[in-house]
Amino acid sequence: MLDLLLPVRCVGCAVRGSLLCEACLVVAPADRTPVPSPSGLPVCWSAALYEGAARQAILHYKERGRTALAAPLAQALAFTIATAVPQGAFVVVPVPSARRAVRARGHDPVGRLAALAVRHLAGLGRAVTLRADLRQSRRVADQAGLSAAQRAANLASSLRVAQAGGVPLSGRSGPPVVLVDDVVTTGATLAEAARAVRRAGATVGVAVTVAATRRKSVIH
Repeated sequence: MLDLLLPVRCVGCAVRGSLLCEACLVVAPADRTPVPSPSGLPVCWSAALYEGAARQAILHYKERGRTALAAPLAQALAFTIATAVPQGAFVVVPVPSARRAVRARGHDPVGRLAALAVRHLAGLGRAVTLRADLRQSRRVADQAGLSAAQRAANLASSLRVAQAGGVPLSGRSGPPVVLVDDVVTTGATLAEAARAVRRAGATVGVAVTVAATRRKSVIH
């Protein structure tokens, strides 16, 4: 409705024409694993740093209902996954949002991005499967303002694998799991997701996000 009533402007530079123009959509896949990293965190790739146009695009998409931004963000996510996992079959597993957050936003931002990214990758001939099997096993506090240690404690044992339809996620000899989220900060959420997936008997390959926050320590 907002896009119909107002002129479409880029969320990064305010130029008319699209929600995210080509000049602002700069995708630079890289290993941006948080330093220091929580125990069990896989290597984390991201499409960009969480700043500038990338930050604005994620905020508008996730918190302000600009769901049309899902398309370019998912393309960036798909390209980063393809770069991080250049060959072989794999399973994409999105990190779940809290039910109350989904209700408040009116959509599941990470789930939608994962589904669109998998569609892009399958269209390129990649052997990829989407499994939205991660579930929250208990309520957690809002992460905003928490330190790395507090985030880890807040999320400890908060996720589980539901194994939709009774089908195992992936055995240790099966294709690796690629965990997907929108932003990585301390890595606590992805470390907890990796723990739950490994406990279900699957192998975690890498984690991939749209963006990564710039840490005070050097990001490598």
